Amino acid sequence: MRLRPDPFIVALVSAALIASFLPATGNLLELLKHAAVVAIGLLFFLYGARLSTAETIAGLTRWRLHLVILSTTFVVFPVLGLATQLLEGNLLRPSLAAGVLLLCLVPSTVQSCVVYTGIARGNVAGAVVSASMSNLIGVFLTPALVALLMSADARVDAGSIVRIVLQLLAPFVLGQLLRPLVGGFVTRQDARLKLFDRGSIVLVVFVAFSEGADAHIWASQTVWSVLSVAVVCAALLAATMTWCVVVGRLTRLPRGDRVALLFCGSNKSLASGLPIASVLFAGDAVALIVLPLMLYHQMQIITGALLARRLAPPAEPQGETAGLRR
Repeated sequence: MRLRPDPFIVALVSAALIASFLPATGNLLELLKHAAVVAIGLLFFLYGARLSTAETIAGLTRWRLHLVILSTTFVVFPVLGLATQLLEGNLLRPSLAAGVLLLCLVPSTVQSCVVYTGIARGNVAGAVVSASMSNLIGVFLTPALVALLMSADARVDAGSIVRIVLQLLAPFVLGQLLRPLVGGFVTRQDARLKLFDRGSIVLVVFVAFSEGADAHIWASQTVWSVLSVAVVCAALLAATMTWCVVVGRLTRLPRGDRVALLFCGSNKSLASGLPIASVLFAGDAVALIVLPLMLYHQMQIITGALLARRLAPPAEPQGETAGLRR
């Protein structure tokens, strides 16, 4: 099977590279920072407008699924993140080690979890509700975990919590409230709005890396340090996917729920993680702090696409994975 590069991944890498060598500066950078805040707010408004009441009610009945996913996202991942801090100074440089820990504290992604669960014929409603709950809870829990585990690297106060709520939670709630008016339009324009979704995240990446390049943070990094953090991210993804498969079977979840657990439990959100990082961490350090999250996100997109095809329904028996068939 010939694999074609995902346009979103290409756009993310391109934005990071362009910003690293030709960063936006001065007034242009300030303008782009404001545009990124507005774009992310609109992105979460669209998330709220897309989530139907019927999907929510259907998904809420799977309480065991949500409990396992949320505990994986906000308990298992942070424990793994703390374990990776033992590598600081040997395999990971301090700023990148902090970024790996932040990666382990952010909520699950929404769009890719739902898409891959649908391809694999899993419980789509459960995935939608779990991923949305993860992001809503993460607005408060991620800053709390950062304050508890990363107090030396971040600034977490009432003002930063308010900014995160206004940027992420408030637009989502507004989207839910206005869904009767805009839900039909959002659904009809879903393909076009996905371009806006991805464009918003690319803009935030460009701004973060522009700030980093403007502060000359790359002068302290080597190719080895970046490769090292990529290896750690790959190990985290493999560990959490294995955990999701094992726990799904031990808790006797139905196959559809196990598929949703695999994708929702192992994935991390750029859309939530980037704006949270930009609020909690100093501007010139954000690029390095979010680099592990970017690398992990690309790995989960590629791995998820391959697994979703392999977990196809029985009509495509050559692609099933034994760990989730029974």
